Amino acid sequence: MKNPVKIQHKYTFIILIGLLMPFFSVAQNKSNSFRVVPLGVLGGIDESNLSAYMLAAKGSNNYICLDAGTLHYGLQKAVDNKVFSLPAEKVLKQYIKGYFISHAHLDHIAGLIINAPDDSTKNIYGLQSTLETIKTHYFTWASWANFANQGEAPALKKYHYTALVPGNETAIENTDLKVQVFPLSHSNLTSTAFLVRSNNAYILYLGDTGADEIEKSSNFQNMWQAVAPLVKSKQLKAIMIEVSFPDEQPDKTLFGHLTPHWLMVELDKLAALTGVDAIKGLNVVVTHLKPPAVSISKIKTQLKVANKLQLNLIYPQQGKALNF
Repeated sequence: MKNPVKIQHKYTFIILIGLLMPFFSVAQNKSNSFRVVPLGVLGGIDESNLSAYMLAAKGSNNYICLDAGTLHYGLQKAVDNKVFSLPAEKVLKQYIKGYFISHAHLDHIAGLIINAPDDSTKNIYGLQSTLETIKTHYFTWASWANFANQGEAPALKKYHYTALVPGNETAIENTDLKVQVFPLSHSNLTSTAFLVRSNNAYILYLGDTGADEIEKSSNFQNMWQAVAPLVKSKQLKAIMIEVSFPDEQPDKTLFGHLTPHWLMVELDKLAALTGVDAIKGLNVVVTHLKPPAVSISKIKTQLKVANKLQLNLIYPQQGKALNF
């Protein structure tokens, strides 16, 4: 006859394991999650609050900066909100390990240019076309100074251009993160989406972009096909995507931007690839809302009404951290 005490211990052990497994899963998910610190969240005319998002694996201070429209003011807001314990100027120099510029329009790069004299050595990542614009139009001695390692002499070599190629995953220097890029259509130029990976978790950040139908492009569709498996497996923790105008904006004057209607058209395409159940509850961080306030209010109302997919719509606030 089997020892009843041993049997009891066996079943007690099994029960304990069953109870603890959810906690192990949560711990694993936390290790694969991200921290996002918005330094600027708007498009348009407010130079103190333009597109820039610090991103790191949760628990790490090795951040990248996705676009860099506003840096100093946003960093100070984050310090005031106790997101960082260091002064803003030290966060700039010590925590930001590289800049990922989606395209070279001023509202996505002005902070990088202005803060260059006080910054530390690091890489600027982007598509070759984006880097060429920075090299020939911004980091020149006629417009500012050449703080980069290429271009007009003398090159001060503080920043190092690192071209990213669609289809390749690139390790990000001085971090444990990796990145893939996808081209986007933004009126008459190519913008960029960055798919950032930490272990088996991902975040997708899109620069300015128009819908495929308006832009006569397949860039969105190609990107959705690539990330759909990550949505189905719950590895994609968030999509950060722009909505610049309310639905009243005529298509002919969108100039490579999205409205609530066109955002949902594109997300419906993603849902067609993943299944509606897989996309339900997906974190969608709405970026680049353009003032005035009445337009922003309309965008939020229209997105709420149009959210048939039951997405978790998030409106980031400058200097307040988000965790995914």
